[in-house]
Amino acid sequence: MNNPLIIGFALVALDVVVWRCAIPRNEVARLLVRLCIYAAFSALLFSSNLSPFSQAPYLNSRPLHVIGQVLEIIWWLMGARLLSMALDTLLLPRTWRRQRLFQDVFGALVFLAAVVAALGFVLELPVRGLVATSGALAIVLGLAIQSTLSDVFAGIVINTTEPYHIGNWVSIDGVEGKVLEMNWRATHLLTSQGNIVIVPNAVAAKAKITNSSRPPTLHGVTVTLEITPEARPGVVLAALERALAGVRAVIADPAPYALVKRTTVTSIQYEATAYVDDMSKKLAATNELYDLCYRHLAAAGVELRPLGVPYAPPAPAAQVDRKIGLLRRVELFAALTQEELARLAPLLSRHEYDRGDIVLTPETVPDNLSIVDSGVLSVVAENASGTVEVNRLGPGDAMGEAGLLAGMPARVKISALTQAVVYQLKKDDVTPLLKDNPDVAKLMCRLLSRRQDTLGKLGAPTPVAQSEQSIFQWLLDGMRKLHDLTF
Repeated sequence: MNNPLIIGFALVALDVVVWRCAIPRNEVARLLVRLCIYAAFSALLFSSNLSPFSQAPYLNSRPLHVIGQVLEIIWWLMGARLLSMALDTLLLPRTWRRQRLFQDVFGALVFLAAVVAALGFVLELPVRGLVATSGALAIVLGLAIQSTLSDVFAGIVINTTEPYHIGNWVSIDGVEGKVLEMNWRATHLLTSQGNIVIVPNAVAAKAKITNSSRPPTLHGVTVTLEITPEARPGVVLAALERALAGVRAVIADPAPYALVKRTTVTSIQYEATAYVDDMSKKLAATNELYDLCYRHLAAAGVELRPLGVPYAPPAPAAQVDRKIGLLRRVELFAALTQEELARLAPLLSRHEYDRGDIVLTPETVPDNLSIVDSGVLSVVAENASGTVEVNRLGPGDAMGEAGLLAGMPARVKISALTQAVVYQLKKDDVTPLLKDNPDVAKLMCRLLSRRQDTLGKLGAPTPVAQSEQSIFQWLLDGMRKLHDLTF
């Protein structure tokens, strides 16, 4: 007579071991094993007259009677747990399974039903009175936790309508972050500062939600600028459009655009918008767009100054020569003094290119240094996989320095993406400067060696297959020979 009880507790212990040790590892296989154990446990109880729908036998032995009732109650609880797990594993969609709300709510309802059934069938308590009493208690409890219940029902609505999923990057009620968890009470967001923000479901259900992860291959990048009202809007918009064309990460469809957002007494607000195909590119594209807007506005003659300050045109003597300002923006000439820049400025010659014009071809040895004054140029290189765009040049960027400094042929093809204005400086005009400034010559070679090393990493053919320091020395020797330098 004791064997069924012992075997019953052995089966319960086996189920606990399978649950806690996660054996087998596969979730579906583990659920099937537990269902088989539960089936064997059920067959044992019913074959031993331990029916979960009535009181346990052994009324003449109180310890055995209590043990039998415990097994019957365990049967109800095990069934409730396995039922909730089976529905969660086999029936619920994968996206719902990642969210704990349905699992928690459904599990609570099933366990509540199992507890009521166990009290009614096994312990033979008056269920009607218990239900009536629990109903009154539920009303009192509901009034006490109505805000929490509001979160629960709002969570059901959110999980049903699915405005976002775990892993999406969203903005809820002004809080932007990545969705880490969705449960019966709140949504957990990981912000860009690394903080966890908990947004109650009731707030999320009423708030305006922006899901940046939908559609997954289209993410907007917007830059807002306030420009002095003295600047002509057509000039500003053209400069912003060139800045948008200079960002390589921007996709062509939908097309980027610039517009006048609003006007005030002290400024005109402009907005430049583009789109990228990957959320991870958004931050870098935004920063690059800000920099390009600054450069293209400066190249268009739009002065960025504190707003609200009356415009005062500079006196003629104080105006800086445009060519000197262009040379000052070139990284190669960063070490030159104002006097040295003033000597180079008159030697610059102006050249215009239409969209699609070829500025520089591979294997050509340029005999001049070209500096972009306005417009956007595309730099394309050849590698093992074919043609790849490695850079886009904007105002202040230089090209042809390899041929000018060391007589090295170009390794890239450069063409105009927009109408462009380029100023050129001939090799013979640079030679006196290099002879008088050895440090400037070495700095130029250092910068050029880094660019050549970047091209080498992209797979383009290199002039010398060694380290960056060897490329620098190779370029320096070529400069000495080309310009007849003695240092």
